[in-house]
Amino acid sequence: MTSTPGTNATPSTPADPLGGKQRLPRDERRAQLLTAALEVFTSAGYHAAAMDEIADRAGVSKPVLYQHFPSKLDLYLAVLDLHVDSLVYTIQRAIASTHDNADRVRATVDAYFNFIEEEGEAYRLLFESDMNVEPAVRERLSRMTYDCAAAVSAIIAADTGIPEEAAMLLGVGLIGTAQFTARYWLERDGRVPRKAAADLVANLQWRGISGYPLHN
Repeated sequence: MTSTPGTNATPSTPADPLGGKQRLPRDERRAQLLTAALEVFTSAGYHAAAMDEIADRAGVSKPVLYQHFPSKLDLYLAVLDLHVDSLVYTIQRAIASTHDNADRVRATVDAYFNFIEEEGEAYRLLFESDMNVEPAVRERLSRMTYDCAAAVSAIIAADTGIPEEAAMLLGVGLIGTAQFTARYWLERDGRVPRKAAADLVANLQWRGISGYPLHN
């Protein structure tokens, strides 16, 4: 029995000429590769991670992987950029979510706890990598801290009238406190309930920063 074109025929997905199981749109393939790379980098560490293993995890051939990322470092930095941008956006969105400063502090702390709780592999890549001494990696992590702190310091400067550099110092302090306490909480297997832990840190930060008088 022959099928009539245009009736119930289902078009087949074209094979990837470089060895992938199917030819995905470039953005989808890239996302697939980044997901596989994150899993391998966080489980094995950068130096022990092999491009062969990443390609196998993604279900593609090495030529497909190298077509998107010319080297392991390029791939690592692409994964890092993705999650740095994600965390910065999350923090910026938390700060912009309300005009009440006490709620801003709480939302920012909560955003860190959410990220570290829900994005465990990304958290390890950002904060526990064996590549943090690599200049390109260090630059990205510094940018992450700076961009998050800048979003906080802009509010501090506008509300208190203190100089920009002093506001930035306070912003770095608030971001650093949220970051390190969230990491400590996770390392302790959440022995303090998550909401209670975030509330403790937010209350500590608010009691400190609320002591600065508002600028009229």
